Amino acid sequence: MSECGKKVSESTVVLVQVMTQQDANLAGNVHGGNIMKLADTAAGVAAMRHSGGNVVTASVDRFDFHAPVYIGNIVTLKASLNHAGRTSMEVGVRVEAEDLFSGKKIHTNSCYFTMVALDTQGRPTEVSPLVPETEDDRRRTAAGRERVANRKKLIPKE
Repeated sequence: MSECGKKVSESTVVLVQVMTQQDANLAGNVHGGNIMKLADTAAGVAAMRHSGGNVVTASVDRFDFHAPVYIGNIVTLKASLNHAGRTSMEVGVRVEAEDLFSGKKIHTNSCYFTMVALDTQGRPTEVSPLVPETEDDRRRTAAGRERVANRKKLIPKE
């Protein structure tokens, strides 16, 4: 764990994949579960880059589909850390689909994953602080801090 922290850009991930018939249902739309799996993968890689070790998915906020993804589309997922707590990280993922023939890109999803860093024994372990670099990073970090606080309010007290 770095004492001074890690920059947002050090863990940002861009995952690009072409959608094929194996990804789609009978109507030619890509299964939502395939998009969710890709988003989880992108979030996991960003969190692993930040933590320097293994991570698990603890939760995902709403995963609303704003537009369909079709066979032949290129799907681009951008994952960036918004918040780093003691052992957990919030990773924002933006999903876009691109029609290769027209070049038209459409935003299909945005969501937030909470990932937890694990040590070699599989127990939660501390992560480096997150260092925002740009004004957009600072805005996203402040919003992430607020979402984390709101999530904590929803955890049942034992």
